[in-house]
Amino acid sequence: MHIETIGSGPNLVLIHGWGMHGGVWGGVRDALARRFCLHIVDLPGYGASPALPAQDLESVAHAVAGALPDSFHVCGWSLGGLVAQELALTFPGRIERLVLTGATPCFTMREDWSSAVPREMLLEFAAALETDYEGTSKRFLALQARGDDAVKPVLKRLRETLFARGRPDGETLRAGLRILLESDLRARLAALKAPALLVQGERDLLTPPAAARWVAGQTGARLEIVRGAAHAVFLPHPELFVETITGFLHD
Repeated sequence: MHIETIGSGPNLVLIHGWGMHGGVWGGVRDALARRFCLHIVDLPGYGASPALPAQDLESVAHAVAGALPDSFHVCGWSLGGLVAQELALTFPGRIERLVLTGATPCFTMREDWSSAVPREMLLEFAAALETDYEGTSKRFLALQARGDDAVKPVLKRLRETLFARGRPDGETLRAGLRILLESDLRARLAALKAPALLVQGERDLLTPPAAARWVAGQTGARLEIVRGAAHAVFLPHPELFVETITGFLHD
């Protein structure tokens, strides 16, 4: 497992989203490293980390936990938010505080869960990977940036980062989409022990604000809605993001 460690202070783990790698945190990396000892994860199969033989949410969380200090704060974005929640639920004694951004306990719509994306959309992405790897990845990026006040610079940054550490193989990407499709942590959130902060874009199409409000209502998590932002709040608003999570983690 490739984990970049930088800075000093309390341990803070950053976990990226689907198709990406730890480099996506570059805009907030240095500012956070002045306040924390950062552990910036490349999830299995992404960036410089080798893939696991079989990848589901539980195996990924265990692999990440095995490479981290005994106790830490964790911040997860998108797919990384699911991993961060699984870490907090599976290893409650090790997680001090939990930060989720552009995250949800359940990415796909269910009969009792409308604050999500249609299942068919992720199935279409999975099918398209087989014939148009690069185009499919870039369309997913466009969804992440859509609606943001800073859509052009956000999309530019995401595209620059996407293949900066090589390309994850098809099975890693398919496994990640399966995690997004199948994971539903809602029923387990009542057991969450770590204090939590949700930093949510007002215009997020992949993890709608209503999902974050539901999580806050179920867990007592602090919720910060960032106006004019979409799925990757930390890209167009790095200073706000750093100050918000620093205030929470030092509270």
